[in-house]
Amino acid sequence: MGIINQDPAVQVILLPIIIFALSFHEYAHGWMAYRFGDPTAYHAGRLTLNPLAHLDPFGALVLYLVGFGWAKPVPVDPRYLQDPRRDMMWIALAGPASNFFLAFVSGILMVVTLYLLPSPSDLLLAVLQLSLYINLALAVFNFLPIPPLDGSRILTGLVSLRHRETLYTLEVYGPRVLLGVILLGMLTGFNVLGMIMYPVIRFFANVFTFGLVF
Repeated sequence: MGIINQDPAVQVILLPIIIFALSFHEYAHGWMAYRFGDPTAYHAGRLTLNPLAHLDPFGALVLYLVGFGWAKPVPVDPRYLQDPRRDMMWIALAGPASNFFLAFVSGILMVVTLYLLPSPSDLLLAVLQLSLYINLALAVFNFLPIPPLDGSRILTGLVSLRHRETLYTLEVYGPRVLLGVILLGMLTGFNVLGMIMYPVIRFFANVFTFGLVF
């Protein structure tokens, strides 16, 4: 879902949409960790929607060019957690869940704008559609069970101890594999992640807009 070929008027608003989606994602991680008793993100100044606290320039650029990306990870100290395995799973889940929430709100607003306003703005609809797709892309991307993405943390909390050790081992190679796949797609156009993600993104875009977007 490359998003660089858009109307110039939409481009002006595109970057704030990306930054807010990334910041909201990381804030959700920090908020959930704080709820479970870990003040690390709070003391690090990360329990905020201020984008300067969360922005990873390369991750934002990848999101702009390819359609999925990342921000700086929120620090979490498992020593503060009563049940680290369970709590880390919920902390990891909070990030992509927050983007699903923003995508759902964007989809509802698209439907309301199109069907309830007498003269819906094409620019507003374009911005809402971009917000829908950007947040869905972030959510689906982070649900992939590849370290260091949130999906790997969620999976670690669900599997048995024996399989958990295997997942911990994969953490060494996961970031390299993930970066290699992303760069392969950017350089060759053979987007492996896109082939996995886009059908899921289209499905939820259709659901969140009640069939308005296919």
